[in-house]
Amino acid sequence: MPDAAELLHILDKEVTACRKCPRLVEYRERISREKRRAYRDWIYWGKPVPGFGDPNAQLMLVGLAPGAHGSNRTGRPFTGDKSGEFLYKALYDAGFANRPVAVQRDDGLQLMNAYITAAARCAPPDNKPLPSELLHCRPYLERELEVLKPRAILALGKIGWDVYLAILKSQGFIASRAAYPFAHGAEVELPSVGARLFGVYHPSQQNTSTGKVTLPMYAKVLKRIQKYLGIPR
Repeated sequence: MPDAAELLHILDKEVTACRKCPRLVEYRERISREKRRAYRDWIYWGKPVPGFGDPNAQLMLVGLAPGAHGSNRTGRPFTGDKSGEFLYKALYDAGFANRPVAVQRDDGLQLMNAYITAAARCAPPDNKPLPSELLHCRPYLERELEVLKPRAILALGKIGWDVYLAILKSQGFIASRAAYPFAHGAEVELPSVGARLFGVYHPSQQNTSTGKVTLPMYAKVLKRIQKYLGIPR
């Protein structure tokens, strides 16, 4: 019987080979050819981005989608852009990462007791995946949840929150998403799943540069997650 690491490795290969959404395939590959001037010497990843982290993680983070010149360039979630600079600093400060900086896939970054994934695996135009594209990606998240069985889920923004709840609704664990409104700092006990859902504003550059979300705001939620998981700090 394959262990969690082997099952995630099999899934990663399936994700990377996915071509279900023609609009996203065209966009991600075009961006990887055109590039941004600052990254003209890079060979862009230009494929769907698989999840990343500890295969035995109790905490799963669910983001929106790869950034066009971040994850779509580096091939690892939240790596190589401003969102990642913020997120990995927060995870490092909370003890979920071994370093605060994420530059490229082979930079030595490791997550401890945490795993990062996304609602959509391909970079979408204007950072806005279509509902049909989110549906195409949803089975990948369902399988990650099945393998990891996380006790805590941290939704990085409303789309991650809604997609996770949509999975629970489709599986019969909840009757409606409407009973669980998204907010920064929201927390929902899900006894039928054996997990707890937490929400934070997405660490987009727009949110972090305007002060809508700050590192202390993330630290407060991550501290609550640690307490829930029984992690001493």
